[in-house]
Amino acid sequence: MFDSLSEKLQNIIRKTGSSELTQENMQDAMREIRRALLEADVNLRVVKAFISAVKDKAEGENIIEGVNPAQQLVKIVNDELVELLGKELKPLDLSQNPSVIMMLGLQGAGKTTSSAKLAVKLKNEGKRPLLVACDVYRPAAIKQLQTLGNEIGVEVFTLPDSNDVQAIVRSSIGYAKEKSFNVVILDTAGRLQIDVDMMAELLLIDRIFSPQEKLLVIDAMTGQEAVNVAENFDAQLGLTGLVLTKLDGDSRGGAALSVVYCTGKPIKLTGTGEKLNALEDFYPERMATRILGMGDIVSLVERAQEVFDEKQARELEEKMSKDNFSFNDFLKMQKQMQMLGSMGNILSMIPGLNIGRDDRDKLTHESEKQFKKMEVFIQSMTPEERNNPDLIDTSRKKRISKGCGMSLQEVNLFIKQFNQMRAMMRGMSGLKGMFQNMGRNGNELNPHSKQGRHAMKKAMSMMRKFK
Repeated sequence: MFDSLSEKLQNIIRKTGSSELTQENMQDAMREIRRALLEADVNLRVVKAFISAVKDKAEGENIIEGVNPAQQLVKIVNDELVELLGKELKPLDLSQNPSVIMMLGLQGAGKTTSSAKLAVKLKNEGKRPLLVACDVYRPAAIKQLQTLGNEIGVEVFTLPDSNDVQAIVRSSIGYAKEKSFNVVILDTAGRLQIDVDMMAELLLIDRIFSPQEKLLVIDAMTGQEAVNVAENFDAQLGLTGLVLTKLDGDSRGGAALSVVYCTGKPIKLTGTGEKLNALEDFYPERMATRILGMGDIVSLVERAQEVFDEKQARELEEKMSKDNFSFNDFLKMQKQMQMLGSMGNILSMIPGLNIGRDDRDKLTHESEKQFKKMEVFIQSMTPEERNNPDLIDTSRKKRISKGCGMSLQEVNLFIKQFNQMRAMMRGMSGLKGMFQNMGRNGNELNPHSKQGRHAMKKAMSMMRKFK
């Protein structure tokens, strides 16, 4: 969602290319940064404070000799972005047993879905969450939460035929204690707008049950309205944190930069996709580096660790080394890759990749299109063919071609690409094994020894083969 702002800031910083930061080029840079922030729908109060802080730092510090002014400006802007986004990670308070988390927000912000995503996150962290259906007004709200609960394997507490929200909360906390649930997530009712009745109900829950966390769920794509909503809720209830949804959407990003400054409350969690595992802790420093186009490799690695199953990875590695990698294995691998997020989102996390938003969007679109075609192609095979690609001869190719609606030429191309990938993986696996063996034998690391020369020849031969 920060793509537009990110591109503008990177362009501004690249233009600051003179040998030193002067009053003149600083004024030009500040003017452009102000314009970029306003175009990104950042609140005017926030823009003024941000520009003032950057200017004071740039003029107040001695310019470091030998440091490129653009790099120094990056450092100053990065530090102020981190400050603006809340300085550091603010984890959830789960010190009570059970800890009560009250989810707040207007209708359509993604509160019920975020409650389910939070339950998935806590469950993965070893907690026993209980979802509580407190929205007794919106038609099918309870049913929606129950459906999500079934999907993620988390129990949903309800009091059938009861509209007494206080009774529901009281009973759910008693039930949690009895059944050893250590986190209670209250999915409260939302409205199309903030009203007296809504606030009165939430205030009663807050005062009677004293939840450890009062999290306001905000749709990041609502822009300036997000600030107004956050300020109203905070004034009435004293929020402990914010949950920003649709952070992967095509909005300008101003909400994330504005709500923290205007409310003084931290963003604790962010929704980065539609899948129910797409809720993450919010790290201001990582977000700042992404806005400035410096990637976020730490978040990418953490996401990969969550998505990729270690046992499956070992099995796939073994299959690659033994040339048993099948079309079924390829599909599993592709689906795991998709769980990391869109191609554009992955690319934005890789440092040093200077790829514009339009190019990332094209790559995302093309990769999704190709995966869908490949999936249809593989599903048109028999189970035997999927498990043993070497069975596929010309007559089978013709049948598969008719089944998936592709030309024979496309089918041949897909199979050729698959075989090339399989060969490359087998080679990489062999290379890895060779270096592991080299590590066990000191002589093989010595290029002057007989074993060392043999190992180096083998490595060079293998690398030429897959160049």
